[in-house]
Amino acid sequence: MRSVSLAFAALLAGALPVLAEPSPDIAARMDAVIDRAIAEDRIVGAVVLVSVDGKVVYHRAAGMADREAGTPMREDVIFRLASVTKPMVSATFMRLVEDGRVGLDDPVTKYLPDFAPRLPDGTAPTITLEQLLTHTSGLSYRFIEPMDSDYDRLDVSDGLDQPGLSLDENLHRLAQAPLKFRPGEGWGYSLGIDVLGGVVEQVTGQPLSDAVENAVTGPLGMTDTGFTVTDPARLAVPYADGDPVPARMTDGQFVPLGNKGALFAPARALDATSYPSGGGGMVGTAGDFMTFLEAIRTGGGGILKAATVTTMTNDTVGAQAATQGPGWGFGYGWAILDDPAAAGTPQSAGTLQWGGAYGHSWFVDPARKMSVVAFTNTTFEGMSGPFTTEVRDASYPPVE
Repeated sequence: MRSVSLAFAALLAGALPVLAEPSPDIAARMDAVIDRAIAEDRIVGAVVLVSVDGKVVYHRAAGMADREAGTPMREDVIFRLASVTKPMVSATFMRLVEDGRVGLDDPVTKYLPDFAPRLPDGTAPTITLEQLLTHTSGLSYRFIEPMDSDYDRLDVSDGLDQPGLSLDENLHRLAQAPLKFRPGEGWGYSLGIDVLGGVVEQVTGQPLSDAVENAVTGPLGMTDTGFTVTDPARLAVPYADGDPVPARMTDGQFVPLGNKGALFAPARALDATSYPSGGGGMVGTAGDFMTFLEAIRTGGGGILKAATVTTMTNDTVGAQAATQGPGWGFGYGWAILDDPAAAGTPQSAGTLQWGGAYGHSWFVDPARKMSVVAFTNTTFEGMSGPFTTEVRDASYPPVE
């Protein structure tokens, strides 16, 4: 069964859209995908939700939240969100734009005077807030860069490791790394949203955690989502891809991704002295995040104006950026599908999509009025492994 009592409890708490009778077709396809991934030891546990036209037509918790303790996954389990954080921080920033407190074309140095990274030739170009928001700033991530890069040499944190590190110190390190390209002349996934978090703190005079709560999670009733864990007993244990089975993650662990990889410190989520990483520091439940996605899908849900959501869901970089592979551009907080045929996906043009390194994927298909959240506790299979495309395909009727 799919933890119906927990789902209804979450509904009463405002954490899920209206529940509908499960769709038998979706249930059969999705159950098969989840069961196979668990049986093949590709993921340890998962919570998957599918909403169509504002009604949850599929919801299931499967596998284990803590394999060693024998704790089953539940729909109210709290996950480390990693880059699932980015859309919520981007929405928080856009509230400041709506209120006229910041401008998209403002230079970063207007708010963070000491943050002035340079190009390899030594010049310090202007970086705008929009360039941070769209990953066109020339910044990068340590996990993207080659081994022994400047990011390694400077010990730049991706916001997933180094518990107790301050934002000021990490931005100081980041500013010393040469830019990868002149701002505005390329696309590269980056720590730009962490920098943007620092801007939000300067403008609001609040910790980023308070700013996000005031603008997004509080108004939407997302009571388990934030930069601190509301109930540590419900926090899922993270696992890393392994052979023959995923391995329980430890602090300081390097998890390979292709010929690169990322450093993780799960304890960071429980360390109040760690800086609130705008790109990866939040925790929360699948139901809470579905509430956020549905607010965006329906035009803002009271947290943003419809015109702002339209701006956020326009592709600003073009499909040539291939942000999720061929056919994908980028808006404010997520990839945007421009060409379904090039992407080889059943999703509609205009679909929003992203994920999180702790094992998460999600997408919103506005044309189908569909939102899908698939949170796992397995890195990186749940973010970029076959499980993500299997969940995606199971969300749609098979092609005749």
